[in-house]
Amino acid sequence: MPLFQTIQFNETTKILIWEITESLDELLSKVVFLKEKTQKRLDGMKSEMHQRAFLSVRMLIQEMGFTDKDLHYDEFGKPYFDCHNHISITHSYHFAAIIISDETVGIDMELQREKIQKIADKFTDFECDYLDPSTTEEYIKKLTVIWGAKEAIFKIRNEKGISFKDHINVSNFSLGETQTQASLHFDNLIKDFDVHYQEIKSDNFEGIFTLVYAFEK
Repeated sequence: MPLFQTIQFNETTKILIWEITESLDELLSKVVFLKEKTQKRLDGMKSEMHQRAFLSVRMLIQEMGFTDKDLHYDEFGKPYFDCHNHISITHSYHFAAIIISDETVGIDMELQREKIQKIADKFTDFECDYLDPSTTEEYIKKLTVIWGAKEAIFKIRNEKGISFKDHINVSNFSLGETQTQASLHFDNLIKDFDVHYQEIKSDNFEGIFTLVYAFEK
C-alpha cells in the first residue's frame, strides 16, 4: 500500500511509516535501485517478512527523494547518508518506519505484547520507582514506551557495552502525554534526550504499536 503515515515533527524532522501489505515481488518492482551489496544482503535473508520490511525502508527513503545508493551503514550497522541529514530505521511486524532530521535522532517501533512483562527486569531499574505492575494494561504500555526509548537512544549512540538497564534512564511519564526525558550514563559520558511517543493502529492488522523517537540534546 502507499505510505501509511507521515509525521512532520518540525521544519527539519520528518517521520514516515510504511504498512507492509505488498508481496515481495511487488516491492521489488517498485524499488528503483539496489546496490549490489544491498541485493546480496537481501538475498541472504531467510525470512520473507524481513525482506519485505527491508524493501519497505527503501520505499520510504524514495519518498524522501533518496535511493539505496545514498544509504550506507557504518561498521556498527548504523545507517547514514552522505549529506547532512541523519536517519534512523525501524521495523516491527507489518510496519517499517524511518526518521530523517538535521538533528541526531533514533527511532523504534514495537508491538504492545503481554510478554514484555516477563522481561521487564532485564531492561528496567530506575523506572521501577514509578512503574505499577498491578495496572496491567498501563504497565504493558509504559514498558513498551520505555523499551522503545532505550532502543532509540541506543541507536543514536551505538556503542558497545551500553546496557538498557544500567545505563539508560527514562523519566516518569504519563500515557496521556506524548513526551518525556531520558538520560544515558555510560563510562564518563552523560547525555540527555528528548523522547516522543505515540500509538499506531491499523485496520488491516490486529494489535497496537508504540512508536518512539528520541533526539540527543
